[in-house]
Amino acid sequence: MRHDDIMPKFRVGQKVELAVDIKNDGTYPYAKVGELLAKKGSVGYIRKIGDFLQTIKVYEVHLMCEGNLVEAVGARDFELNLLEDYEDEVQEELRWIREYRASKAQS
Repeated sequence: MRHDDIMPKFRVGQKVELAVDIKNDGTYPYAKVGELLAKKGSVGYIRKIGDFLQTIKVYEVHLMCEGNLVEAVGARDFELNLLEDYEDEVQEELRWIREYRASKAQS
């Protein structure tokens, strides 16, 4: 049994790869149920984070490689591998501003 964390494991913009083949579970109307939508090892970026039944995190992954039936898939956290760390640019900018202001206050 899989348990989803309350907080997202991944962030929007993070680079990930599919850890498993993603097959149509019936939510993609242009393919048969069970048909392969995206191959294991496909690389993409998290585009959105949603909830299914208010308890299951679903990550919309925009795939950046060819050879898949679709350009984006929905995946759960255990179906993804992280390829690069998340850098919160807003927090980095705020840290820099605070340091700059502190250095100016000391001058």
